Amino acid sequence: MAEEAADTRSYLVVLNDEEQYSIWLADRELPLGWRAEGVRGSREECLEHIGTVWTDMRPLSLRNRMDSASSGTRAAV
Repeated sequence: MAEEAADTRSYLVVLNDEEQYSIWLADRELPLGWRAEGVRGSREECLEHIGTVWTDMRPLSLRNRMDSASSGTRAAV
């Protein structure tokens, strides 16, 4: 816990094609399949932002399938 409290590194909020969020060290190259979401800050700031914006943990493809099933249409994959 003390190690986390002393963490002064800068992080990015990142997002993948399934609209799943994570944090990534700002000075590192983003992994394939992830893009910067636009927020940069401390670990705590980034996690707080994710907690605010990521309100539906289901992957985008699942949300689309469920929405299509409830409306009687077929989702594009």
